[in-house]
Amino acid sequence: MRRLTLIFAMLIAATTTYAQSFDTHFEDATLRLDLTFAGSATEQIVALKSLSSTEHWWGRRINLDTVPLRGNGDITLYDAATGIKIYTTSFSSLFQEWITTPEAATSYRSFEFTLLTPMPRSEAIAEVVLRNNRGEVAARLKHTIRPDDVLIRDLSKQEALPHTYLHRGGDSRDCIDVVILAEGYTADEMELFMKDAQIATDEILSYEPFNSHRDKFNFIAIESASKDSNVSVPQDMAWRETAVMSNFMTFYMERYLTSDAVYNMYDLATNIPCEHFIILANTDTYGGGGIYNSYTLTTAHHPAFRPVVVHEFGHSFGGLGDEYFYENSDSNDEMHSIAHEPWEPNITTLVDFESKWADMVDKGVEIPTTVTESRSENYVVGVYEGAGYRTKGIYRPTDVCRMRNNTATRFCPICERALERVILHQAE
Repeated sequence: MRRLTLIFAMLIAATTTYAQSFDTHFEDATLRLDLTFAGSATEQIVALKSLSSTEHWWGRRINLDTVPLRGNGDITLYDAATGIKIYTTSFSSLFQEWITTPEAATSYRSFEFTLLTPMPRSEAIAEVVLRNNRGEVAARLKHTIRPDDVLIRDLSKQEALPHTYLHRGGDSRDCIDVVILAEGYTADEMELFMKDAQIATDEILSYEPFNSHRDKFNFIAIESASKDSNVSVPQDMAWRETAVMSNFMTFYMERYLTSDAVYNMYDLATNIPCEHFIILANTDTYGGGGIYNSYTLTTAHHPAFRPVVVHEFGHSFGGLGDEYFYENSDSNDEMHSIAHEPWEPNITTLVDFESKWADMVDKGVEIPTTVTESRSENYVVGVYEGAGYRTKGIYRPTDVCRMRNNTATRFCPICERALERVILHQAE
């Protein structure tokens, strides 16, 4: 009995420590930083556009000073008086993908990006860092946050858009809030959007590890109506005015559907619990995109909608890399440097394989691993060459996975473990 009492006391103390850690440094409020990422392949900068605030903090209140994976960018808050790290989170961005493209070698462009942090009680230093595909710091911004700054726009009184909980695992203080935005649905098409949003929610929650942790998630559909129906399809010379102004042909890749209207996304979710975005496009054109801790964007009326929305959410929620590759082609080979270990948890160049899934490869499985029918059917973990768009030099954990094949019925064991780590980091 004494031992049980001691264990219980330790659990209470741990819970109190978490609460004190958050409450000591932060208000129950959100700070929004609208940023601009700009530059070229050889020179990048981060600039602050504006700051705003809202009541309540919807993000994690635990593990405040750690991240579950590195990403290729992060924001860190330091207490100005002591220099103590009080909050950090990692991310990726469309800009950091763009700088690996041929266009970036000869051009300069700017991209919108928004980050949310809890509102510090006292003066804090915010540091935003961008890294290249070799893990090197490419750009850095430091800005002093003063909670009483009169230029922090208070958005707390702004009326929230109509929204509906499609799945409610619990209170937002304890759960991960996933917002689903309507893109290219007019006001008259909101009933269709709600149906599509429910399909996306149910499909994601049918996969492990989301299914086992469904009590840790809230999915919220926001009725963000567009002026025009459908989305912009430049290859068809069709440009439309939509909620987040998405379009295909990102980086001149026909199926890559993204949006640079990041500020719009956060405007639409103002005063609604929001940690992750899924954006559903009202089109039957095949495509989509997912960017770690930024957003998932996918088409809702293509026959592959269900597997694709899960795949893209694997990118945006879990930072998973693409495990597919183009046969006999090393196109897009600047996305990953094969001389360095990529940050994505489910692909490797073998430069630092011990940091990936070496512990889950059974004895007797050769490295690199040969594809066999039995290994493919049974999701046997190994080191299979071909991933990250390259046929050579990058390896995936299994032959079949939701991050490679639309026909796969599950994430591979390595992806499942990586996703669960993210879930438990945000909502233990």
